[in-house]
Amino acid sequence: MFHIRYTTYRRLTRIALKYWSNFLKEFSGDSQIRTVGMARLIKLGNAAGKYDNHHAVSAAVESLQAGHVIAVPTDTIYGVAALAQSTASVKQLYNIKGRNGNNPIAICVGDIEDLQKWSEVPVSTSLLSDLLPGPVTLVFKRRPELNPELNPFTSLVGIRIPDYPFIREVARAVGSPLALTSANISATRSTLAVQEFEELWPKLDLILDGGQLGDTVEARLGSTVVNLSIPGQFTIIRPGSAHSKTVDILSKKHGLLETR
Repeated sequence: MFHIRYTTYRRLTRIALKYWSNFLKEFSGDSQIRTVGMARLIKLGNAAGKYDNHHAVSAAVESLQAGHVIAVPTDTIYGVAALAQSTASVKQLYNIKGRNGNNPIAICVGDIEDLQKWSEVPVSTSLLSDLLPGPVTLVFKRRPELNPELNPFTSLVGIRIPDYPFIREVARAVGSPLALTSANISATRSTLAVQEFEELWPKLDLILDGGQLGDTVEARLGSTVVNLSIPGQFTIIRPGSAHSKTVDILSKKHGLLETR
């Protein structure tokens, strides 16, 4: 009788320890997926391959196609993204940001070839390859195929191809551009970790956690925004984090004239 009770005790103890271990992992951040309020948070894989990002890509695509807004890391700062071709999703994105419709939102695509689908590109593929993927937003004249309710007040569109493989994989898998803007309330500082925009979490369906993206003032500058819509010239709209390098590539290597 004693042996049976002791064996049962050991079995129950092992079960309890297993569940306690899972509980600790869940709330210490060791698990890849957890719930924060109404949103799901997924930790992305790192260089050591700790986590597999295939599930994260699928989860992001599913959330976006359901009309939700997600948070995602980029090569500069954290962003919030929605389907650019969905007017309802774009409006939701503006509401989350607390931004009025007069401030333009950029789009994000997976590959350089996608630029031609949504904008008129008057520069060479060689020039584009020198800048992309990278921490720049290139502004071109928009094509009519782009959702007319996205930035309806302008004939231009800013396009990003971040040097961050995960978000490019998501854009490819969705098959249409992402409306992408910084993960913060308008007029507040940009964010380099998911904990820095916790006030947005209740409004998001999915948070992709890529860890700390940087720790300097320069890291928060965001992408360099440059207007390339006029052949032969460029205008820096926002210096951002790659200002000097971008100017050198455009003016010194490709001979474009800088205008102000």
